[in-house]
Amino acid sequence: MVSHHEAVREVTEPGLQRMVAAMAAILPLAALGQGLANMHDYYQPAVVVAVWLAVLATGAWLVPRAGTRVLTSGESAAAVTIAVAAVAAIGWEHRPRIGSGTVDLAILGTVWLLVPVAVSRPARAWIPGALAVFAVHAALLIRVAGASPMTLSNVAAAGYILAAILIAFAAVRPTLAMHTRIAARRAALASRSEAEHAAAAAVHRDRRSRLALLEADALPLLHGIADETLDPTDAGVRERCTRHAAVLRHSLTDRAPGAGGLVAGLAPALQAASARGLLVDLQVIGDPGLAAPEVARAVLTAVDATLSALPPQQVMLTILASGGGEVELYLTFSAPLRVIPDVTLFGQDVPATAHWRATVTAEPAGTGCLEISWRKAMP
Repeated sequence: MVSHHEAVREVTEPGLQRMVAAMAAILPLAALGQGLANMHDYYQPAVVVAVWLAVLATGAWLVPRAGTRVLTSGESAAAVTIAVAAVAAIGWEHRPRIGSGTVDLAILGTVWLLVPVAVSRPARAWIPGALAVFAVHAALLIRVAGASPMTLSNVAAAGYILAAILIAFAAVRPTLAMHTRIAARRAALASRSEAEHAAAAAVHRDRRSRLALLEADALPLLHGIADETLDPTDAGVRERCTRHAAVLRHSLTDRAPGAGGLVAGLAPALQAASARGLLVDLQVIGDPGLAAPEVARAVLTAVDATLSALPPQQVMLTILASGGGEVELYLTFSAPLRVIPDVTLFGQDVPATAHWRATVTAEPAGTGCLEISWRKAMP
């Protein structure tokens, strides 16, 4: 299983990738359209068409890589180089015509190449590339139209467009990470709250069933002995008293009859944790039954790995068995883990029929929870 943080990130990251993909398609196509509509503005229109088609092909190569991981240094350098080359080629082929705006679309058509770099790399990786694109664009624009006030205003506008787009996308990554942490925190709290409500409901159901049993059978038995309608020396009466005494002891200890094997299997991990200064509060709700050997080993290894990564503190270990055959284990803690164990590896030998799942959720504040679930073996 994945953590809450990873699950939320898998939902939010595709939105950013779709935005970059839309820019990679729309902006070069718009520049290509203007180039075709104003072919007389260029010495060699075929070169301009080839440049924008190459930029579109670069999008097909770059966008999938930017959406699945952080760009490498080589990929970032390639994106910057292509952007500079495209701006230089478009500007060099432009005829010196006053009032033409085709050169400005060279910035709009290539700025998206720097967006994946700005999103996934630090500022020192994309700022020099943006300055190089701007310098080439400004030099060629002044070459075509001269250093007139209108030309300088066009240069300033191009620089503003370049800076605004790249700064906005550079701010997206930390903002997205912040919202991801908030959403993951909410999901973790909701998950823990649901687990606590489920445990509390199971406790109440268990207590009601035990109380109903005592009221239906044990109390009449005691009344019968008290008013001498039943003989306490009778073998049947004594057997009923013994049975109800066992139920009462079970109610007081809150330990399911079949939980002994599972708790005994966890004993080495709990003893080692106690020696390291961890105080483990154990509660068993319902009857988890006898776990298969592979499940028992996986549970013990996951619990031991998590306890071994915790500093001395008080933790709560809850084993919850539902009536549908599912068993859940929750180990909640309040101090941060030294390392987060990959508990999914411990279930590789567990049969698929056991539906064994495990995950560790660790919050930035230090609180967290180990969650394990499996289907108990049926007799």
